[in-house]
Amino acid sequence: TEERRKELSKNVKALGENAKVAIRNIRRDANDKCKDMLKKKEMTEDEQKASEKIVQDLTDKFCGDVDKAVSEKEKEIMTV
Repeated sequence: TEERRKELSKNVKALGENAKVAIRNIRRDANDKCKDMLKKKEMTEDEQKASEKIVQDLTDKFCGDVDKAVSEKEKEIMTV
């Protein structure tokens, strides 16, 4: 039924949000690791900034992939 499809669509959105939260948690862990390496003098400040930019770019890419997958799945579910 349409009601069931809307419910499934809502579940897909929730799973997508959980996936994006997990991706952002990984970003935070990676940035913390870079900051620790900077404090221990294992990395220069320029390298740290470059690493954080790479991590942010990857985060944006994978969050975009999740959004795209959620959108496609919602469209698929709502199609009769």
